[in-house]
Amino acid sequence: MSADRVLLERGKDTSLTVHLFGATVISWRCKGSEILFVSKKALFNNKKAIRGGIPVCFPQFGPWDLGPQHGFARITTWTLEQAPKTQSSGDVSAVFTLTDNEETRKMWNHGFKITYTLTLKETEFVSDFVVKNTGEDSFSFTALLHTYLGVSDVTKATVSGLKGVQYIDKVNDGQTFTEQRELVTVAENYDRVYMNTQGGHIVHDTATGKTVIIKKTNLPDTVVWNPWEEKAKAMSDFGDDEYPKMLCVEAGHVSSPVTLDPGASFIAGQMIVAK
Repeated sequence: MSADRVLLERGKDTSLTVHLFGATVISWRCKGSEILFVSKKALFNNKKAIRGGIPVCFPQFGPWDLGPQHGFARITTWTLEQAPKTQSSGDVSAVFTLTDNEETRKMWNHGFKITYTLTLKETEFVSDFVVKNTGEDSFSFTALLHTYLGVSDVTKATVSGLKGVQYIDKVNDGQTFTEQRELVTVAENYDRVYMNTQGGHIVHDTATGKTVIIKKTNLPDTVVWNPWEEKAKAMSDFGDDEYPKMLCVEAGHVSSPVTLDPGASFIAGQMIVAK
């Protein structure tokens, strides 16, 4: 294990690996099965965002006039505030923090502290995400946990909890539509921001019978994404043939910004359960 990786181990071949660059979760093994997708071509050079796992988007989701797409959190090295610690229940937790510095202030001149607590349980892991305004002026931001799930065949995966929800279709000039399907499936270049989604989604791999449940707190939007063949080929850090093996289902606060007054905190999170 290299110095820039943090391993949370729970026994029974259940572990979580977090890269300090972006506090990116790059592996979640649950009883021997890897739940997340990381590209074979992902770069771990502490410069480019890691392609896969769970990167953190902050203080911007999407293109950003002030700096890199999806903000700076996923391309900044975080601090391990609390090393992995086993609780009496057997659960293991670790705490990662990111605070403003000279580089972040060049782009976004605000004082902040993010505290990101990850807890590995027997068949689930919990991410608690807290943003505190430590400065003297109010600021606004968007944030998202960019979860890449591994699937056996993306066309055979279904996502629940989106029927009747309005979404922004980023592949279709950002037009807004309403989802009519009970179970959403993906079979093309797909990039949709579902707004004000319910508290959770069930992602079911019908080919293998495996299921992942995502439960979210104070993250009212859900992005569903797969780049498909053409876009996959255009990405240097993504294998041309890998898009059928992944599906992004991302919990965020992105369709409207969060505004924080000095001293105030934004508290959110998600729990992912493997079935």
